[in-house]
Amino acid sequence: MTTGKRASIVDSRRIGQMPPAHSGSLQAPTGLLTDLRGRPLRDLRISVTDRCNFRCTYCMPKEIFGKDYNFLPQASLLTFEEITRLSALFLAHGVHKIRLTGGEPLVRKNIEKLVAMLAELRTTEHAPPEITLTTNGSLLAKKARGLKEAGLSRVTVSLDSLDEAVFQAMNDVGFPVAGVLAAIDAAQEAGFERIKVNMVVKRGTNDQEILPMARHFRGTGITLRFIEFMDVGSTNHWRMQEVVSSKEVLARLQAEFPLVALQPTAPGETAERWGYADASGQYDPKLGEVGFISSVTKAFCGTCNRIRLSTEGQLFTCLFATQGWDLRGIMRGGATEEQLSQAIADIWHGRNDRYSELRASLPRKDDDGDGPRRIEMSYIGG
Repeated sequence: MTTGKRASIVDSRRIGQMPPAHSGSLQAPTGLLTDLRGRPLRDLRISVTDRCNFRCTYCMPKEIFGKDYNFLPQASLLTFEEITRLSALFLAHGVHKIRLTGGEPLVRKNIEKLVAMLAELRTTEHAPPEITLTTNGSLLAKKARGLKEAGLSRVTVSLDSLDEAVFQAMNDVGFPVAGVLAAIDAAQEAGFERIKVNMVVKRGTNDQEILPMARHFRGTGITLRFIEFMDVGSTNHWRMQEVVSSKEVLARLQAEFPLVALQPTAPGETAERWGYADASGQYDPKLGEVGFISSVTKAFCGTCNRIRLSTEGQLFTCLFATQGWDLRGIMRGGATEEQLSQAIADIWHGRNDRYSELRASLPRKDDDGDGPRRIEMSYIGG
């Protein structure tokens, strides 16, 4: 039997509103969809599973997601065909990049098949979409070559420390650092370029690993990105005191390495880029770069162009959402392509999310507080 706390999480993640009723004739997509703040739709993030083989303390803490936790049954998950059908509609509305997330996406059986199906789709410019995947690395060594052959464009690996004790304490299942490093090597050998490593920095837990991580990946062709510990969901016991700001991380790095600011690679990019400089003070591509994702201290809501599709077909317009829109319901209820396309357009047109900009002015509820709970990152994807 699950506890009341667990049951509450399951219930909140399954609540979805029906898409807004559309009045008038259905409009064909133009690829120029914008929300109420003028933000275009460019990035689709798809959670392919709510399951994970890690129990990271900032994402799926073991005391909540234990052995008796009720994960979604297979019948609730979107099929690969349903994911591909919806992805084609998002591309018609202007999406250029599809990121597969979880949970841990590589625990979804035959994920390579889904990648191959998505790789057959085309953007409004008649080009294949950029297909990326974020993984904890535990299964990547086995699957890297198959994913590359299926059409995966890029891979991002989560690694929060090189120290064995710290890393195993954070993933909370005893998975070794060497396994993740071997996975990164396997991805490089499979032909992946522009590999990124994400490090969530939590004060008092792994912030002492900032410089060792930078030293390790500098000059390897791997981009290390530092992510501020975020208040996603309701189970990770987030406290502002545990946030190490990107500004502080940068200062620590600059005490040892000369760094120069770099321009964004694309509009709406979440990470602020800094490159390692050579002796003359110029950016040296051979030394590589680092990135900073500062959702807590430096909100990027104003340029956010991402939408998120959960593993059971709920559509979320913000990482910090409390409720989604039930695309699976109308799709399995017989909606046509035109009706699904219009639902997506209406949801994005009505989007006005800017949680990170408002965070400081919003009341903070504790994990057991009343009111709507934000969706868990393990369900919506990072």
